[in-house]
Amino acid sequence: MAVKWTGGQSSPILCLNASKEALVASGAEGGELMTWGEDGTPIGHMRFQGADDVTSVLFSPTCPTKLYASHGESISILDVRSLKDSLDHFHVNEEEINCLSLNETENLLASADDSGAIKILDLENKKVSRSLKRHSNICSSVAFRPQRPQSLVSCGLDMQVMLWNLQKARPLWITNLQEDETEEMENQQSPGQLLNPALAHSVSVASCGNIFSCGAEDGKVRIFRVMGVKCEQELGFRAHALGVSQVCFLPESYLLLTGGNDGKIVLWDVSKKAEKKQKSPTKHTHRRKTKRATYTKQDGNTDASVTDEEHGKILPKLSIEHGEKVNWLLGTKIKGCQNILVADQTGCISVYPLNEF
Repeated sequence: MAVKWTGGQSSPILCLNASKEALVASGAEGGELMTWGEDGTPIGHMRFQGADDVTSVLFSPTCPTKLYASHGESISILDVRSLKDSLDHFHVNEEEINCLSLNETENLLASADDSGAIKILDLENKKVSRSLKRHSNICSSVAFRPQRPQSLVSCGLDMQVMLWNLQKARPLWITNLQEDETEEMENQQSPGQLLNPALAHSVSVASCGNIFSCGAEDGKVRIFRVMGVKCEQELGFRAHALGVSQVCFLPESYLLLTGGNDGKIVLWDVSKKAEKKQKSPTKHTHRRKTKRATYTKQDGNTDASVTDEEHGKILPKLSIEHGEKVNWLLGTKIKGCQNILVADQTGCISVYPLNEF
């Protein structure tokens, strides 16, 4: 059962982030931004002028009181101790920003927008150092790779996933998710059944920096490995009955959280595939055995997320019937325990404990 953090925001929450000191920030529709204590108490509140949706929030890794927030086409840098005035403000994107990502050295901030562009903001010189334009539709998600401050991955509603190195203005590698989706549709036994297009919604990079995941509208999650200047797909499996809105690797692990438009939150362990060619980024720890989640049949067919054949013999470690479309997922420690924080179509944050992991 989830603990609900309430009393902060009235609009649907769109994004979440947590500081190293367990302070949580949430952004919502209508320009609302909120900070929360680790016990779920609302601490600070503000509303950006113009009432543009707050689509992404990021705490500084070096200064826990500094917060980056995207709202509309703008980026504001805030001090969470006083949210009234911004420390800095940038308007470098031409259309609404969907996602922000900081590199580990915190000198570069990437912002992906509705035009398909990714702007790379040099925070030291306060100017755009790169404008990456290759997505032909909305760029929905971007993520710097840990341990590689000049490298990032992106995905978009053009069904493309890209690997970038900022020393070049063009992507090093591109894959189109439509290709494997078309092959799957041709192999379907039921010719009248159509899959949703593989619009790519979310990317997440594991702490090792070489493994990343992508969630798409076709309900599938794909796991890629970076091999120098190109990538290989290690794994692809049906994770949700509807589109995968969020993917999120837990820190220092190959445990992957996925959230979907079907209202489910699922935890997967992709370590066997990830460790096939490289060592795990953390020491092996004993994990308790978990019960296999139960699923119901829909339209006469067993839910695809439970069949070994469909998802490459990977089974969920945990499945939660959240009940609401997932807008954002965050794995973070609160009071020393690992938790899943979930934002959905409500103004509440749901907190699920992961003590057994």
